[in-house]
Amino acid sequence: MPLVFQLDPPGGPALRDGVLALWADVSNAGGAVGFVPPVTTEEIRPEWRKHLRAMAERRTRLLVGYDEDGAVAATAFLTYNTHRLMAHWVWLYTVMVHPKHQGKGHGRELMAAAADAARTFDGVEAIRLTCRGGTGADRFYGSCGYKEVGRVPGAIRVAAGDDRDDVIMLLPLSR
Repeated sequence: MPLVFQLDPPGGPALRDGVLALWADVSNAGGAVGFVPPVTTEEIRPEWRKHLRAMAERRTRLLVGYDEDGAVAATAFLTYNTHRLMAHWVWLYTVMVHPKHQGKGHGRELMAAAADAARTFDGVEAIRLTCRGGTGADRFYGSCGYKEVGRVPGAIRVAAGDDRDDVIMLLPLSR
């Protein structure tokens, strides 16, 4: 069953708890979303608060995918670029699909919904993201239309002796 996506869903405990649980589950399943397993929702909570502040200031928008039970099953954060010479593109951060929903096409649905949302933002012509090399994420994003435009070797240190490339990708949004 497809996910139902909502841009800027109403906040509250259900959204908070759903996003925190998703973030922990994705991280603990090995997802490259800013944490290294094992991680708890309490360890993620300060990062969620940063996102909440950015959303309250309208610098970041939250896209949520809900499953058939109404549970948070996928998320992506779209962040406006504040540099005046780069305001024509947005960043896409913390792209997550719950492990129990992976392999069902929901990742592609999420990426399409993120692109559709960004197309509604005034003056936005592209989405830029970075991903951790060695995870296959770059191949996935490539299959969604993103092009690799840069790579910084060894920029991400997952653990001592485990450095990964920071892969920079871009999706032009044709109107």
